[in-house]
Amino acid sequence: MDLTTWLAFLLASTLIAVSPGPGAATSMSAGLRHGYWAALRAIGGLQSALLIQLSVVAAGLGAVLSASTTAFSIMKFVGAAYLIWLGIQKWRDIPKGIDDENIVKGEGLFLQGLLVNLTNPKAIIFIAALTPQFIDPAKPQWLQFLIMAATMCGVDTVVMSGYALLATRLRRRLHDLRSMKIQNRFFGGVFVGAGVLLATSGRN
Repeated sequence: MDLTTWLAFLLASTLIAVSPGPGAATSMSAGLRHGYWAALRAIGGLQSALLIQLSVVAAGLGAVLSASTTAFSIMKFVGAAYLIWLGIQKWRDIPKGIDDENIVKGEGLFLQGLLVNLTNPKAIIFIAALTPQFIDPAKPQWLQFLIMAATMCGVDTVVMSGYALLATRLRRRLHDLRSMKIQNRFFGGVFVGAGVLLATSGRN
């Protein structure tokens, strides 16, 4: 992959990362609820899912998912159900002040981030449509996929960290129980909305 191609891919990866979506909502929610360092666990889960999706595409399975209506629909509804369930859980979550000794320390955030990205079939199909445009068939493909994986995960980590850090800064101002309840309701609604959109969306 030459420098010009890589810069074009870097730009595409940046535009994808900054676009609001379930990953950004997960990072901000974790930052508000648990703080920046705990939010990094969720971000790690998001990146692990991204690596798995890139591996699936590199192995050619993304084309199978893209071609199979049944496989796509099953994965889509599983992902939508998870997002909706996550939203309901956040909506019903009992607010805890940030200074409480019993505040949740972020257990399960890695798995949450992993599942949020992993159960989104449109992400795999998008990657499957995007990556071939930057692949040089005359050069080793696995090396190019490794470069793409490092680029996408690096960019996404920086952007999601920015979302989480911004939310952590807001957390200091929104530490009372009423504000925490509003935060839970807001992000609960965001996740439910994302699940509904995923369930009702097509392949494109």
